[in-house]
Amino acid sequence: MATERYNPRTSEPRWQKAWEEARLFEAKNDDPRPTYYVLEMFPYPSGRIHIGHTRNYTMGDVVARYKRAKGFNVLHPMGWDAFGMPAENAAMQNKVHPKEWTYQNIAVMRDQLKMMGLSLDWSREFATCDVDYYHRQQMLFLDLYEKGLVTRKTSKVNWDPVDNTVLANEQVIDGRGWRSGALVEQRELAQWFFRITEFADDLLEAIDTLDQWPEKVRLMQRNWIGRSEGLLVRWELVPETAPQGESELKIYTTRPDTIFGASFMAIAADHPLARKAAENNPELAAFIEECRRTGTSAAVLETQEKKGFDTGIRVRHPFDPNWTLPVYVANFVLMDYGTGAIFGCPSGDQRDLDFARKYGLPVIPVVMPEGADAATFEIGDEAYTDEGMMINSRFLDGMSNKQAFEEVASRLEKQMLNGAPVAERKVNFRLRDWGISRQRYWGCPIPMIHCEACGIVPVPKQDLPVKLPDDVDFDKPGNPLDRHPTWKHVKCPKCGGAATRETDTMDTFVDSSWYFARFTAPHADTPIIPEVANRWLPVDQYIGGIEHAILHLLYSRFFTRAMRRAGHLNLDEPFKGLFTQGMVVHETYKSEDGRWLAPNEVRIENTETGRRAIEIATGKPATIGSLEKMSKSKKNTVSPEDIIDSFGADTARWYMLSDSPPERDVEWTDDGAAGAHRFIQRVWRLVNEAVPAITGVAAKPAYEGDAAAISKAAHKALKVVSEAIESLAFNRAIAHVHAFVNVLQGQLSGVSAGSPEEVRAAAREAVQILIQIIAPFMPHLAEECWFQIGGEGLVAAAAWPEFDPRLVVDDQIILPVQINGKKRGDLTIARDADQAAVEQAVLGLDFVKSALNGAAPRKIIVVPQRIVNVVV
Repeated sequence: MATERYNPRTSEPRWQKAWEEARLFEAKNDDPRPTYYVLEMFPYPSGRIHIGHTRNYTMGDVVARYKRAKGFNVLHPMGWDAFGMPAENAAMQNKVHPKEWTYQNIAVMRDQLKMMGLSLDWSREFATCDVDYYHRQQMLFLDLYEKGLVTRKTSKVNWDPVDNTVLANEQVIDGRGWRSGALVEQRELAQWFFRITEFADDLLEAIDTLDQWPEKVRLMQRNWIGRSEGLLVRWELVPETAPQGESELKIYTTRPDTIFGASFMAIAADHPLARKAAENNPELAAFIEECRRTGTSAAVLETQEKKGFDTGIRVRHPFDPNWTLPVYVANFVLMDYGTGAIFGCPSGDQRDLDFARKYGLPVIPVVMPEGADAATFEIGDEAYTDEGMMINSRFLDGMSNKQAFEEVASRLEKQMLNGAPVAERKVNFRLRDWGISRQRYWGCPIPMIHCEACGIVPVPKQDLPVKLPDDVDFDKPGNPLDRHPTWKHVKCPKCGGAATRETDTMDTFVDSSWYFARFTAPHADTPIIPEVANRWLPVDQYIGGIEHAILHLLYSRFFTRAMRRAGHLNLDEPFKGLFTQGMVVHETYKSEDGRWLAPNEVRIENTETGRRAIEIATGKPATIGSLEKMSKSKKNTVSPEDIIDSFGADTARWYMLSDSPPERDVEWTDDGAAGAHRFIQRVWRLVNEAVPAITGVAAKPAYEGDAAAISKAAHKALKVVSEAIESLAFNRAIAHVHAFVNVLQGQLSGVSAGSPEEVRAAAREAVQILIQIIAPFMPHLAEECWFQIGGEGLVAAAAWPEFDPRLVVDDQIILPVQINGKKRGDLTIARDADQAAVEQAVLGLDFVKSALNGAAPRKIIVVPQRIVNVVV
């Protein structure tokens, strides 16, 4: 007989060792069974994981264990997204090499994940900073270069003049470098790009095929790609106001219908016309310099204060040569969208309206809601951005937006300026080519060589990998590769002359854009083995955070297409199913002097007036703050080791998936974890109390008598839990397990070793089903219970049971009963009852008798197994 309480401290390590020794979770590429690939977005090895990190891995593990039991050859790998700035920051702060810091963190986090009992194929593990991995990435880079998908061009970047590095937009705070505090400059730098725009149409159109992705993610992808149809309009510059040699200003617009509402032109600070105008205008030059000290992202430009500078240049309206408009340099116009110039229509765009009000420019309403009065319609503090009828627009008045678009386009296409049509229709994309150059050490070296005689030359594949040198220092700002005494000096592969290596390394998004394909053959000498990758891919179920819904997914989709063009893959999309999980949140706590406190640094007390927190170290009151995503900065994290030591990994797994739908946040509380642990103990007692009755009998369902109720409860639970896992409704599956345990506990209370064999056989099958449906969620407890009942082998290797359709159909149904079309009650009756039986039963209902008051019904309408209507 087993001990009274289940002890996860001894049980969990034992079963983890058994799985590892059986190599149970290692996928074989030559396995003939149907494949299933489940993958969670791999982690960055930042130091230690908290319990919040493990939620998505647990979700993936439930799917992997379930699909494995269903007979699939399951690939469920794990790796590390290991390059990036945090390692270099640690090197500078702690005087430790990025490689040492990274691999130490990987070792710690690997042990933490293993404690969770995840069914991962560790034989396929890699880190993106492994030389073997980035060697293959360099091979891919050269393949894409040969296919014309890699280019080098100048681009505007955020430059920190103190740290001597390019900053991401997120690293520019109030115009200053996030670490140095220096005023950021916008510089033009030669950088390497992947030509993602070449696939813009394909990437956009294929979103419609991603029917197993969340709609919100598909919408985010569409918006980021940002296809728009508009006009490229050439506005004539008024000669006496224009710099010498300039005669026109090109503007791309998606709203040519509002052309009569134009009140100004706005151009980017680095527009060629702005630069030329600034040559003899020191004040304009200073304004342009000020604009260069802000971030380059659309988000930064949208949220900052809108500023402009009147250049003195004016343009003629294409439909009225006597109407001229001023040209401003504006800090909210991006050079890399459209032409770097816009016409401002304040009545139809909030940003333009704010700008016009600030600088006293005209606001002409040109679109009004249908049914409004043109004589009285005005624009107040908010622009009118919806569709409607054209007003104050001369020959467009009374038209709809679409009609006006076509009319303006048609007229301007026929109108000439400098020997060419004033306008042409154009499709534009918000999407830009992907700049991958990063001026840092800890990244994948770009395998290119700069030669004065031959230009830029790719490193021959036989000379790969280009390894990062280990002997670098971080005592000075900037990229250590730039100042390395020997590493960057090399002979040109073409002429043999003196040359230098490319010292930029690749954006870490590159590393994560093809790792899913590398997992299919992680030890191959080539980046991918096509026949193997094509068999496994696309990933059947990809799980990760919504924060990666745009760039990571878009870049992975691009890489799949690029690898197809280079002959590595034969598919379009990398991820068939996508699930974005919610976060694990926890209360925050602060001490009296404003310090963040960790959950284990406070004691929570319940008082008559509510909950209060006490700082354990001082005994002083602490403030209970809001629920926040677990983060190190706010110290509201819970360590997996602490939970496992107190309750075991299964408790954490069960609780994280039980409390709310998986796409929503879940609040971690000690009380919730304790409740999950109590349920584990309850299941343990239920199974062990059943052992004497079910030992020595073969599992067999019952269809008649008292035993049938046991079998029906078990098979119904099996059916709904299976369906819930298939739809990733983990909390619903867990709710059904709870309900089944409640029912089964009552059913088994009267079953003993002396009960009829058919009852004991049904009881054994029910207990086996219980153990198997909890196994994906609580695998250690399931193994221990399986062992106690004498189950064959490991439950993790057992086939998923199949429910019997005869046992999940209810013998009775509930029919709504209407009287004269209004529901008055229900009738419970045998499912196979004929119409006469239904009519007779309905007439026996008290509320029907009362309504009839002794009279016969005029008619009884029975819709079989649906509804009954009594007409009186």
